[in-house]
Amino acid sequence: MIRLLIAGAWACLVTAGASMAMSYWKQDRAAPPPAEEALGGLVYEKTKVINVPMIADGSVQGYIVAQLVFTAEARALRQLPVPAEPFVVDEAFRAIYGDQKLDFKNLARYDLAQFTQTVREHVNDRLQSDVLRDVLVQDFNYVSKDQIRR
Repeated sequence: MIRLLIAGAWACLVTAGASMAMSYWKQDRAAPPPAEEALGGLVYEKTKVINVPMIADGSVQGYIVAQLVFTAEARALRQLPVPAEPFVVDEAFRAIYGDQKLDFKNLARYDLAQFTQTVREHVNDRLQSDVLRDVLVQDFNYVSKDQIRR
């Protein structure tokens, strides 16, 4: 019985000694440098798929289906009071819907470079800072009303 008590006391002393030694050892070590803010750099964000109705002869002929990707500085995006994605989607919709030169049945001739530049400039104007670096086209197709019915 005495052996059991001595073994228990020994285990308690070793545990307490090890705990104290670790706490003194940790105090002497230099504190780790403060965690840096999340890495900056460019980030790529996809927008939701947008469907823009194409109206001709007084009725909907089909839809332009588009998805964009925009690049921006991570730090600048975090500092915005609102997310940038809804503004990109809105400007893309406005640019496609309001473009009188868009021949939706022949999209091969559509000037995507001008389209993306317009979207980028208008979004930066609305956000009142030069946040977006580039706007890229992920998907840009025309789906006719007949294809939707199938």
